Parts: sequence; C-alpha cells; structure tokens
Amino acid sequence: MSSAADAQRSKPVDRFFRSRWVDAPAGVEELDPGRLAPGFRAGGAHCGLKGGGKTDVGLLVCDEESVSSAMVLTRNGSAAAPIRVCREVVDAGRVRAAVVNSGNANAETGQKGYDDALDMCRRAGDALGLETGSVAVAETGTIGVPLPIGAVLLGIEEAATGLSADGATAFSDAILTTDRWPKRCTLRTGGVTLSAQAKGAGMIEPNMATMLCFVQTDAVVADPRAALRGAVDASFNRITVDGQMSTNDMVLLQATGASGKPLPDGLLEAVLTQLAIEIVRDGEGAVRVARIEVTEAASAAEAERVARAVANSPLVKTALFGRDPNWGRIAQAAGAALAGEDLEEIGAEAIDAAELGAEVPEAEIGLRLGRGEHRAHVWFSDLGYEYVRINAEYTT
Repeated sequence: MSSAADAQRSKPVDRFFRSRWVDAPAGVEELDPGRLAPGFRAGGAHCGLKGGGKTDVGLLVCDEESVSSAMVLTRNGSAAAPIRVCREVVDAGRVRAAVVNSGNANAETGQKGYDDALDMCRRAGDALGLETGSVAVAETGTIGVPLPIGAVLLGIEEAATGLSADGATAFSDAILTTDRWPKRCTLRTGGVTLSAQAKGAGMIEPNMATMLCFVQTDAVVADPRAALRGAVDASFNRITVDGQMSTNDMVLLQATGASGKPLPDGLLEAVLTQLAIEIVRDGEGAVRVARIEVTEAASAAEAERVARAVANSPLVKTALFGRDPNWGRIAQAAGAALAGEDLEEIGAEAIDAAELGAEVPEAEIGLRLGRGEHRAHVWFSDLGYEYVRINAEYTT
C-alpha cells in the first residue's frame, strides 16, 4: 500500500533532470526556471476561473520579429475551441505569442466558444501590437462550461501590463489545474538557452500531441516542425496516466535563432522526456511511475499495442500502487492485446516484474514476446485511492 514515504518520494526535488530514464545533455547548466530564454517575456493574472486568487490567465510573447515556431495539437475528434482556432487561424510557423487560461477548457461550447477563443487571440494581439494570426491560444479545465469571456479578456489586459523576462513562474502557474507542482525549466548548453513550461496530471494519453507545453529558445532550429515532432514522439507520446486523450492538448515551440548557435542534439528530446515523466509522476493521486518495455514483438505496431495495454491496465496500475509483483497481470494484459493471435503462453521467464513490488519510485518492467525483433516502451503511473477521489469530485 502507499505510505507517507511514497508521497514524499513522489514530490520533485530541486534539479530538473532527475529521472533514471533521462540522460542530461553534456555540459548542461540548470538556470532559474522563473527566467525565460533571451528574447521572451511572460506574465499572468487572476480573472476568477480558479478560486483563491490563483493565477489563471497567462501571456507569453517573443520580442524578436523573426521567430520560427511549430505546434503539435490533439487529434481528439471533439477538439476544443482553442485547438480549432489554432488550426484554422494561427500561422503555426510564425507564432509570436501565446495566450492561455486554466480552469475552463472551452470545449463542447459551440460557435460561441470558438468566437471566444478567437477573441482571446485578438485581445492579446491588440495588447502586444501583433496580428491575430501570430497569437496561439490554449485553454484547460472543465469541459462543457461556457467561458466567462469578459473576465478572461480583462485578465489578458492585466497580464500584458506585467510581462517580464522573469515571468515564467507566473506563466507556468497560470496553466496549472489539478497539478500538484509546476513543471518548468531553464537550461543553457552549447551557447544556447532553452526554457519550457508544461502542465498535466489527468486525462493523459496523447496521440501526436501533448498536454499543454510551451518551449522557448534562442537557438537556430532549421526545421522546427520536424524537431518538435521527433521530440514529442519520443516523450509525450510515450506516456499515459489514465488512457484518456484530452480535447485541448497542445505543444508549442518558438525559436528566435538570436544566439546564432544550433540547438544541441538531444536537448529538446531530453527536456520533453523529463517533462513527460513529471506529468506521469504527478498523475492525479500517483505515488509511483513505471516504464514498460516490450521486446521481441512481431512488428512495431504489435509492440506498441501490447505496451499500451499493460500501461493502461487497471490491474497492473493497482499492483504498481500496492507494490504487488503480480506478473500474471502483465501476462493477461499482453494476451488481451493480442487476442486472436497464435500466441504461445507467456510465462514468468518472459516477464521482469521484480521492480513492480520493489521499494523504488521509478519501476522498470520488461516483457519479451518471443515473436520478432521489434520493441516499444511506455511510461505510466499507478492507480490508487486519490485518483478516484479527485475525479469523482472534479466538478462537485
């Protein structure tokens, strides 16, 4: 069962690169995460979407006119209004600013919701002297509730008056919902600086998307779309908390090139991977994280299918929570994923589940299928009492 010690281990420590599964790039220096990469400013304000006076509107701007950018958006068929505005109005390759609110997803809100999201872009653009099409919009929170757009627009104006190079803290606080801690970093290596802010704890299993994540750098990125797509595939598309794809997922990369230096190899992937694992670690009520690696699969698709079946199995997730090394649950989930296949019995010798029951906060699990040479891995969180409580009381 979980304990106070489990909860303590689940909390982040001071350094950013802290997971056993992430290798920090050589020579990387971790800076104050409240300070943005050069050429960027940010800020936040409270407009009433979240109680207790918490920051719930954020604004981020690049002061360099020649910015290269890329966005990856959710593939959920019922995408929220801000996603549709980003697809239809925003120039993904020339995003100068982003406006965000938390506490209201502005999803399933019809034409009015779309118009409200577009108004957020317009108001932010007016406040910053930018065209509407250069402002990305993101929203997160409860689905199906009309957005109090008047209050949000006033919050945008207030946030615009307090933008600063040290505004990453206010901005990252403005995007949080059920997160237990902020997820952010500022790093320097190879003559370039990169900062990032992310949020996410529940409704997590992206597909060519992420939760909300914003990345800024003064590096030269020749092909931002390819760079971002590759890094997202290796990180945010490798995680699950509850197997649920959000209506609002977005990741945005902005690069000014002002440093004149290229983005160091592996830096973006390492940053996004650590942020992805932080999201899993912060999975609503989670106390442990695991990585399932499936090997010897007949195809890449088969390896992926089995890994996700294990990672999303409530029986495996509760075993992780209770430190129960019940390898039979892994075999069952794998077999269910391959239902109808001519599959030989999966025995204990093909499953490495020792760390499922070990006193480690990050558990490595291995599964060999003996059917080929392909492999895949997924990071996932445990499932305990707190997850049920949070989601049973989400709107009440």
